[in-house]
Amino acid sequence: MTTALAEKPSFLRSKVGGLPRPFWALWSGTLVNRLGTMVLPFTGVYLTQARGLTVAAAGIVMAVFGAGSLISQLLAGVLTDRLGRKATLTGGMLATAVAMMALGYSTTLPAIIAAMFVLGVVIDAYRPASNALVADLVSPAERPRAYGLLFWAINLGYSVGMTAGGWLAEQGFLWLFWINAVTSVAFAVLVWRAVPETKPEGTQEGGGFGAVLRDRVMVGFTLVVLGNAVMYSQTITMLPVAMTKVVGVKEFGLAMALNGVLIVVVQPLVSGWLGRRDPAITLALGLAVMGVGFAMTSFVTDVVLLLISIAVWTGGEIVTAGIAGSVVAALAPAHLRGRYSGLFGLAWSASTVLAPLLGSALGVTGGALWFVLGGVGFVSAAGLLAMGPAIRRRSALSAL
Repeated sequence: MTTALAEKPSFLRSKVGGLPRPFWALWSGTLVNRLGTMVLPFTGVYLTQARGLTVAAAGIVMAVFGAGSLISQLLAGVLTDRLGRKATLTGGMLATAVAMMALGYSTTLPAIIAAMFVLGVVIDAYRPASNALVADLVSPAERPRAYGLLFWAINLGYSVGMTAGGWLAEQGFLWLFWINAVTSVAFAVLVWRAVPETKPEGTQEGGGFGAVLRDRVMVGFTLVVLGNAVMYSQTITMLPVAMTKVVGVKEFGLAMALNGVLIVVVQPLVSGWLGRRDPAITLALGLAVMGVGFAMTSFVTDVVLLLISIAVWTGGEIVTAGIAGSVVAALAPAHLRGRYSGLFGLAWSASTVLAPLLGSALGVTGGALWFVLGGVGFVSAAGLLAMGPAIRRRSALSAL
């Protein structure tokens, strides 16, 4: 047994609510960081209003950011396994703070593009490390609840950050960059001081991404996650474009607040119960419900119908929260948890590119896009049910 794994029981001796204290340090850092996540939601406004870029130029800058995010998860996955979970997370957060400040003070297009690319690479580099830390620290039975709590913290922090960011942007965009940078540093310091390194020591056999790609269950599960991510990414790409034409900008913003409210109120109440259910069946149910919710968008003609559709797909989102991360943790060998989490994260990064392309191809008027998304939800659910026996076998082995 490696040194890190031999020390694992000591991590679990001191628990709060059944979860080890280092997890709560990670949870607190995630919440603080998301409270300060103010730049990305207002990047388009910042580039066009504060820096005077054309819409076309701003689009190029955002595409460069997307290219960086595609690299991010795979690179961070490798670093998580090689350098360690804590080192990767803290390094990613400190690099995010530097990139934020560089972007905030950049005035020329080349400088802005360079800063945005680096920001795309580093801003979510913490995710594979965070996912691996939870898998290392938390027992298999408690992982769905732990990942669900992280999901809850991200949504709570993001909702507050969005609200505060809108007000601060009116005072001056530099406030957003400074707060985002400071909270990133706070996350790094908290993890460095309060979270132990859990990376297994010593040489391991069968390393590298080749081992991950040879795992057919993990590759299939990643495709399912991609379907989930493509559906959800429409909420920040094509859904606003389509629904603001139907109900107006202000009404759409108020309706979307329901998503955050339901997650903050309902998700903590049901995460423990959902975590005790079969993961494949539970996740498949959530994906199917999400598909129904997005398909319902085709019939939206007023705010009430919009609220109903949002409530339905948010219900599916709540069901899936925490389950996917626990499945990845069960599938991954301890020494490859960073790489497995990196492939998992790549599905979400890829969805930010695929979702708008799908919307552009099918159009936001009429029902084609939303019915296709409904189909994506059901196909993803069916695929997951087909993989259910394999996931259950691997989960049982990982729990031994």
